Amino acid sequence: MKPSIKFSSIRRWLLWFSVLCLAACGITHKPTDKILSGISGPAIAPGKPLPPSYVFTPGKAGVSYRVVNYHDLPQWSDQSFADSLEAFKTSCGKLQMQPAWQPVCQQAARTGRHNHQAKAFFESYFTPWQVSQNGQLAGTVTGYYEPMLQGDTKQTAQARFPIYGIPNDFIVVPLTSGQRQGIVRIRLTGPNSGVITPTGNYTANLAAFPLNEKTRALKGRISGSQLVPYYTRAQINAGALNGKAPILGYANDPVELFFLHVQGSGQLKTPDGQMLRLSYADKNDYPYVSIGKYMAGKGYLPLAQTSMQGIKAWLQRHPQQLAEVLGQNPSYVFFRATAEPASGPTGALGVPLTKGYSAAVDSHFVNLGAPLFVATTHPANGFGLNRLLMAQDTGSAINGAVRVDYFWGYGDEAGALAGKMKYPGYVWQLLPNGMLPQVK
Repeated sequence: MKPSIKFSSIRRWLLWFSVLCLAACGITHKPTDKILSGISGPAIAPGKPLPPSYVFTPGKAGVSYRVVNYHDLPQWSDQSFADSLEAFKTSCGKLQMQPAWQPVCQQAARTGRHNHQAKAFFESYFTPWQVSQNGQLAGTVTGYYEPMLQGDTKQTAQARFPIYGIPNDFIVVPLTSGQRQGIVRIRLTGPNSGVITPTGNYTANLAAFPLNEKTRALKGRISGSQLVPYYTRAQINAGALNGKAPILGYANDPVELFFLHVQGSGQLKTPDGQMLRLSYADKNDYPYVSIGKYMAGKGYLPLAQTSMQGIKAWLQRHPQQLAEVLGQNPSYVFFRATAEPASGPTGALGVPLTKGYSAAVDSHFVNLGAPLFVATTHPANGFGLNRLLMAQDTGSAINGAVRVDYFWGYGDEAGALAGKMKYPGYVWQLLPNGMLPQVK
């Protein structure tokens, strides 16, 4: 969800070696499959795990899942299982509504916040599946965070850049998976909604919309007798939304506002200390385009310097290129605001994210809410970062089965880590015993 970072061939080799070495040398302990003494309350009977090396290939996008032993996970025994368990309990706020997840969520609630108990819980009730795509075990791990913008709830000489809620003329029309071509008729069903029906009053040419295999809805506006694609970032920055959308607040810095859109949520701090939490509400559905790659292609910055920090610094020195560069990413996010900050930003699962224990994934290949063991590299020191996270969020730039965006938390320190993070990584999805991976 951020500009790419280029490494020298030596640096890249070292990163790969560190991850591979961890995978080969991480642990030698014996899994405690049957140890339940640390779990309080009546225990459910664990589902029957599938045998190691069992392979499930759903036949979509070259994705494959293979059952492994816990001792195959690098540094598994060194995890802070208690923290991972607390993050999983947060996932259960939504997962417990699904029958397949109810038993493990009930057992999680009975399990104490203690490493030994939490480790026994995961090993007894979950099966680790290593994820691969197109025959490749390695994928990409990036990082994201919740930024804090300086600004105000009213427009001032400093706070001049609007943060928009869902526009009044923004229309969402559900699509079926097979609807990608042709001209359809639209009937409006509400201020911001419509349906495809032969008796609709408006037409929409599907070829004009930025559709892909993941698209679930048309997002546009009415122009004459047609539903047309919604405005791009460049059009909105040029004033296309003037008078057409609620303004939740104003940011002091347009570049910080741009990265709020990239991250998908954040907070706005006013001069009197008021904090306004800004959460993702919707987007215009144009694909995310990396402005870092654009800047490198134009010769503005070497690709190796197109981190978030590098882009911010360059645009501060070259304000005349601001509209040009930011306009290269047509994707635009609309927000909702709450006056009282929650415990953390809310992810796509619908639960608050936990610093260091939540991640964004492609939910077409990884179950939202599921535990996810990730082996990658720490951006601060280059050492191995191997952790049991929870898949609690998604992102428009997170595409593929072995693709993870690691949530670093809130503020400048988290932003510095997130901005530097783009490393190879390996992914294992933990599912309740007996459950097969789901591919949408």
